[in-house]
Amino acid sequence: MYAPGRMEIMESSRILVAGASGLIGGALVRSLRADGHEVVRLVRRAAQGADEVCWNPDGRYVDTAGLAGVDAVVNLAGAGVGSRRWTDAYKKKIRDSRVLGTTALAEAIASMDDKPRVFVNGSALGYYGETGDRAVDESAPPGTGFLPELCVEWEGATAAAREAGVRTAFVRTGLVVGKHGGAWGKLFPLFRAGLGGRMGDGRQFWSYIALHDEVAAIRHLLDTDGLEGPFNLTAPNPLTNREITAAMGRVLHRPTLFAVPAPVLRTVLGEMAGDILGSARVVPGRLLESGFTFAFPDIEGAIRAAL
Repeated sequence: MYAPGRMEIMESSRILVAGASGLIGGALVRSLRADGHEVVRLVRRAAQGADEVCWNPDGRYVDTAGLAGVDAVVNLAGAGVGSRRWTDAYKKKIRDSRVLGTTALAEAIASMDDKPRVFVNGSALGYYGETGDRAVDESAPPGTGFLPELCVEWEGATAAAREAGVRTAFVRTGLVVGKHGGAWGKLFPLFRAGLGGRMGDGRQFWSYIALHDEVAAIRHLLDTDGLEGPFNLTAPNPLTNREITAAMGRVLHRPTLFAVPAPVLRTVLGEMAGDILGSARVVPGRLLESGFTFAFPDIEGAIRAAL
């Protein structure tokens, strides 16, 4: 169970979640329901019960009648960034699924007479682009390229809710250490089979966070009055890909000899390889300042928690 700090969301709140079928969204829904909250999920078909609300993010439509009585909204919806090669068509899908969906939710929230107290919207560490060995916090400007530009537009799509006076926070999430989804869900089988290894030269920083801490941090932002704007959801000490590879080998008791050269990654993954080979040394400055405590701040603890 989660023990919040200063409470804004009351017990047995009604909380709307978009992206509830994903790795983070599914874990968040389970956590909220375990603590007695009523969770309403956004679905792309006709709603089949009181716990569902129909929406069409591409068409910027939300059934606002289903939002009545909602105390908080969490938007984690979006096409998978690592699901397939980044063709121009798929990059458009990645962008539209986030920007149009967020715009639809923000406008729906703004149109309500009795508005939610808080809106927590997804974002990503891609906001900062390539940082090299330089550690950055939320005060750093956006980088350049597809992902930074996407994140700027994604966060900007919350404007209607913010202008309507709804407290709005952006969660710039790092690599989530989870067993059944996301990038780590693809890494675990490889390492278990003894096929894991560093990617490229392994010197690039990966900013990671345990799934448990990701969910707890989102709930911290929901529950704590006054927290708005960007928050980096990453463990306090980012590590290099080489260090993370070694930790995976130690925890799983497997060799980590099969390094993947950078040219191979670029050939197989195309533009997406830049996200794997790029270095993002991002720290959770504002999250720590707000009083949040990580349960799994080190990589081995995060890996063991996932298993």
